[in-house]
Amino acid sequence: MIQIKQIQLLRGLKVLLNDASAQIYPGHKVGLIGANGAGKSSLFALLQGQLHVDAGECLMPSVWQIATVAQETPASDASALDYVLDGDKRLRSLQAQLQQAEHAHDGEKIALIHQQLDDAGAYDVQSRAANILAGLGFSEAQMQHAVRAFSGGWRMRLNLAQALICPSDLLLLDEPTNHLDLDAVIWLERWLQKYKGTLILISHDKAFLDATVQHILSIEQQTLFSYTGGYTAYLRQRSERLRQQQIAFDRQQEKAAHLQKFIDRFRAKASKARQAQSRIKQLERMAELLPVQEDSPFSFEFAEPSRLPNPLVTMEKVQAGYGEKVILESLKLNLVPGSRIGLLGRNGAGKSTLIKLLAEEIQPLNGQYQTSAGLKIGYFAQHQLEYLRPEDSPLRHLQRLDKQATEQQLRDFLGGFAFHGDAALSPVAPFSGGEKARLVLALLVYQKPNLLLLDEPTNHLDLDMRQALNLALQSFTGAMVLVSHDRFLLESVCDEFYLVHDGQVSQFDGDLNDYRQFLLTQGQQAAQSASPKTSAPAVDRKQQKRLEAEFRQKMAPLKKQLQKLEAQMQTLQADLDNIATQLADPDIYTAEQKTRLTELLRREGELKPSLEEVEMEWMTLLEEQEQQEQAFASQFAGQ
Repeated sequence: MIQIKQIQLLRGLKVLLNDASAQIYPGHKVGLIGANGAGKSSLFALLQGQLHVDAGECLMPSVWQIATVAQETPASDASALDYVLDGDKRLRSLQAQLQQAEHAHDGEKIALIHQQLDDAGAYDVQSRAANILAGLGFSEAQMQHAVRAFSGGWRMRLNLAQALICPSDLLLLDEPTNHLDLDAVIWLERWLQKYKGTLILISHDKAFLDATVQHILSIEQQTLFSYTGGYTAYLRQRSERLRQQQIAFDRQQEKAAHLQKFIDRFRAKASKARQAQSRIKQLERMAELLPVQEDSPFSFEFAEPSRLPNPLVTMEKVQAGYGEKVILESLKLNLVPGSRIGLLGRNGAGKSTLIKLLAEEIQPLNGQYQTSAGLKIGYFAQHQLEYLRPEDSPLRHLQRLDKQATEQQLRDFLGGFAFHGDAALSPVAPFSGGEKARLVLALLVYQKPNLLLLDEPTNHLDLDMRQALNLALQSFTGAMVLVSHDRFLLESVCDEFYLVHDGQVSQFDGDLNDYRQFLLTQGQQAAQSASPKTSAPAVDRKQQKRLEAEFRQKMAPLKKQLQKLEAQMQTLQADLDNIATQLADPDIYTAEQKTRLTELLRREGELKPSLEEVEMEWMTLLEEQEQQEQAFASQFAGQ
């Protein structure tokens, strides 16, 4: 296991960790969280031997293989598939040794290396690499493209694929979802759930953390705090710790009351939309967890737009694309004040094309496209970070937007985005990606748009800033179209979802759980259509009945195991529902109930990983059952 014992870790003169201790056991999946600059990446460097402690000790098994995502990608002529295979250093070394042995006609060594290659999984490694690349959004054709042909974001996906293909005892992932779309995030989530080694994950995606880790290691006040359970359980436990310390209790109550007012106002309209009901549940959950965020350095909201024309945008039979290439056909969409739309769809389906069309970065190729005279667009996309002037400060950027405002007014506004003191006056050039994203958002908010177009707005933002953006979007009165892989944000602020698929944009009848099932179904259908079709010899009816009986007998243990797992899932879910009901009672958070609360949180932390483990086993067996039934049915197809 990994043992961190009373370590001190410095970066220059800055103390990152002081007298910090933690233990991480083999096979545990741990989310490493903390504010930007708290020391998360430095702790990763320490585990990789790139940094050394200034005091204390960090112990880990010397035989462990560590896999991590490379930060740079050479502009190689190797294909994407070969580049991913290069990530398995032992495999490549054995392949090179085999070539030497074959050249030397050393039969004994050839046999030995073939056995070692078999042990290393060499004979199915290409299919495993192709599956990983497909899961991360690469088409079969793209797998053969040279690495140099891919953009920076796609090269980071290749580096992630390298880390996943490499056999490892410890997998270190630092913000792996930043360059992924929602489909790829859901695939990666399932892959990590099946990973057998020890995982330490840095992520600002709450839903992703909840789905992939069972422990949280939080860097707070230059030390390490360990929590059992996913991110939601961490919030509850940390909330209790902060409550007991009486930290900012009055401000907690004030913000909770403010959010409750919004919930009450929204509930009056909720009967008209199923998605709205889901959103209320999210808001109530946020209200419960809100006190944890009270020490956030961010505080801002969208001002009321000066005009709210209705409709803002109208489309009828619109074509969108680039030059002669049509990406989207026959678009029909009306955006009115209060529209809150989340776009779903695979990478390359056209989500960003639709956003760019609405942002007026591209013009419609055909059809009727009308905008109101009072339309004021607020557009956020990652490429806009490049338009910031490197030599100018955040204050100077804001002054160009409003020459009438006083410097103090602008600095007060920037303070809500954590640009205080010298940070508001410093050139943008050395800013991190997160700081630049915050500044672009600040400029967008200041302009009081009535149509918000957000294309992956949470990339590079830490958890506190994501929460602040989430809260600000709750009270936005204009129309909003959002593309994001952050499911917590999508579920919290969107009332309806549209699916971009096969050149069409249509309303998706369901929530994100339904979309996840849609992706699984699509994947199964694609796998079935890709499977080679073989003709089976004729079987007479008597023999067929005998084979069917034998098959039912063969499948009986599998079906019995599935029923057993289903019963376990029902029991575990019932226990979790009971705990959730008790945790929803405000009285449980009083000092008198501390022992009971601690026991409930401990029990919840045990039950969630158990339920996830049983669900994964159930899904694996269910897939096996379906495959065997399909294989058996194919014997009699066409008879």
